[in-house]
Amino acid sequence: MAPLRDIEAGDRRPADVAAPALSVRDVEIRIANADPPFTVVSDMSLEVAAGETLCIVGESGCGKSITALSLLRLLPDGVRVEHGEIDLGETDMLALSERRAEDIRGDRIAMIFQEPLTALNPVMPVGRQIGEALRRHRPMSRRAAARGAVAALERVQMPDAERRAQQYPHELSGGMRQRAMIALALCCEPEVIVADEPTTALDVTVQAQILGLIGELQRRLGTALVLITHDLGVVAETADRVIVMYAGRRVEEARVTDLFDEPLHPYTRGLMGAIPRGAATGGHGRLTDIKGTVPPMWDLPPGCAFAPRCPLAIDRCRAERPPLEEHRPGHLAACWRVNDAT
Repeated sequence: MAPLRDIEAGDRRPADVAAPALSVRDVEIRIANADPPFTVVSDMSLEVAAGETLCIVGESGCGKSITALSLLRLLPDGVRVEHGEIDLGETDMLALSERRAEDIRGDRIAMIFQEPLTALNPVMPVGRQIGEALRRHRPMSRRAAARGAVAALERVQMPDAERRAQQYPHELSGGMRQRAMIALALCCEPEVIVADEPTTALDVTVQAQILGLIGELQRRLGTALVLITHDLGVVAETADRVIVMYAGRRVEEARVTDLFDEPLHPYTRGLMGAIPRGAATGGHGRLTDIKGTVPPMWDLPPGCAFAPRCPLAIDRCRAERPPLEEHRPGHLAACWRVNDAT
């Protein structure tokens, strides 16, 4: 296996001036085989540069995971990108044939799935799975691929990597399976990693180890990372920038320090109030919850989708959907009441 591309911080341009490794513009995703069809993600735009971590956060069902799948052209049958652009560097992902998209997946862009037990092939040893990924994207012999697979497992600090490479996914612990999933995703040193809730099924100690490992490898490779999570504690520890989603739309976007210092959208403030403050920011305070439930995507209310749950909602909120606008430098929010509530 080729040596890891060590990239020191000084070798990278700052994220705000670097060309994006991944760029998404005005993407709409629809469930086309529903009766009637309905939209699950609207007006999604994002950019992430080499070495940067962008977190997408929100409650279950807000469109985070389906957005992640769209970035790799992995949407299930009946779900499609209705319009918009997804560019991996200079490559238009939506214009590619399926064969060409398969060539790029795992090579230039890769995904770390939430549950590796279902993402990994259950009837193939993990080392062989990594070796086959290497041989698909790099010309090498089976023997070289087997060595590369062990090296990939060692890179993710898999204990006794040579023996683990011979084991099947069900023979590994949850933490080991996730390490194998990370090794598979990173074996070809992709430009972009998309990680969908990569630690949800793990205990707290293993979660911290896995997140630390992803961050360390990302920094060494200079890889762009899109991290999907519902956990604001994870966001605070890992993100450079954050997108907050609600009911299929971005409602806030900011640098992580700006988001935690001064959240502008009532939904973001509600999320922060619902977690132990020490978990995200080191502070203390009484826990609160967000009243009500997320509306179904096929029956969104007119106006702001959060209005039925929002303590600040006025008639305009219920009638007109607010645009996502810049209210502070680099800090966007979709709310009519930003200036009244901050």
